[in-house]
Amino acid sequence: MKITLCGGGSWGTAIARLLSNKGHELNFYIRNKEVIEDIRKNKENTKYLPGAKFEKEINLTNNLDSVLEDIEVFIIAVPTSSIREVLTSIKDKISKDVIIVNLSKGIEVESLDRISEISSEILKDNPFVVLSGPSHAEEVGKDIPTTLVASSENLKVAQTIQHEFSTPIFRIYTNPDLVGVEMGGALKNIIALAAGMNDGLAYGDNSKAALMTRGIYEMSKLGISLGANPHTFNGLSGIGDLIVTCTSMHSRNRRAGILIGEGKSMEEACNEVGQVVEGVKTVKSAYKLAKLKNIEMPITNALYKVLYEGYDPNKAVYELMTRENKDEIEQIFFE
Repeated sequence: MKITLCGGGSWGTAIARLLSNKGHELNFYIRNKEVIEDIRKNKENTKYLPGAKFEKEINLTNNLDSVLEDIEVFIIAVPTSSIREVLTSIKDKISKDVIIVNLSKGIEVESLDRISEISSEILKDNPFVVLSGPSHAEEVGKDIPTTLVASSENLKVAQTIQHEFSTPIFRIYTNPDLVGVEMGGALKNIIALAAGMNDGLAYGDNSKAALMTRGIYEMSKLGISLGANPHTFNGLSGIGDLIVTCTSMHSRNRRAGILIGEGKSMEEACNEVGQVVEGVKTVKSAYKLAKLKNIEMPITNALYKVLYEGYDPNKAVYELMTRENKDEIEQIFFE
C-alpha cells in the first residue's frame, strides 16, 4: 500500500520502520529537519528510537503536502493536541477513500472529543481506524512480539488495516467498539501517572495493584457512560494497555508520575521525561467529562488536584483510602 505517516516521535518511528520493512511504499513526514537528516545518515532515529534500524529506503520529508497524492492510508502519530491542526491541513488534499489510522491516545481538552470525533468532523467521508493496545515503541523497534487491536465503525476497513499492518511479530485483532478502544487507550495514561506516583512515594505492590484494579473500573465507568462496551476494557486496549503502561519504565506517564511522587512539579517532570506525556492533559479532559456525565472518578479527581491545584500526593492518597465505605462493583455493571 502507499502510506503517509505523520509524526517522527518514538511510536511513529516504530510503525514507520515496521511498515517499511514489510514492504509498503512509505512516506514519512517529520517536522524536524534534524531528525530527518539523522535517519538518512544513520538509518535510525537516534533521538527518539535509538537502535531500531530501517532495513529499506523510505521517503523522508518535512513537506506534508508533497506526500498526499494517491495515498491509500494516512497515519496520525502526533500528540492529541496537534491532531485537529494536522487533519485540517490535509482536508481537501486527499481522496475520501483514504483510510485515516490513528496511533495517538488522548481526548481533546477543549472539545472533549475523542480523536475519531475530530476526524469525523473534519474528514467526514474518510474511514477511520484506531490502532491501540499494549505496545511500547522501544520493543516494537526491537521486533519483540506485540499484539494490538484495530477498531473502526467499518469492520471491513479495520480488517484491511489488520491484514496490511500485521507481521510475524505484530499481531492485530479487530474490535467494533470504537468508543471503548479509544477511551481505554486514553484513560489508562491517567492510571499510569498514578502508578508512577505510587512508586515515587515509595509505596508498594499492594497499593499499585489497588490502583490498577480500581483504575480499570473507573475507566470502564466513564467509557460505559459514553456508549462503550464494558467487555472492551477487559481486552488489549483496556487492561492490556493498562498493565504495560503502569509497570514499565518505557512508559512516559509512569516515569512522569514517579518524578511527581518524588516531589517535582508537573512541568519539571514533563521536561525531564523529554517527550509528550499524554496523561497530563487527559487528566483534565477526563475530569471535565466525569463532571459532565456525573460519573464518580475518585482517582482522576485526586490526580487533577495534585497536577492542577498543587495538592499534596500523600494527602490525596489518604483521602482516597478514607472515603465512605461502599460495594466493590456498582449496579451499572450488572444491568
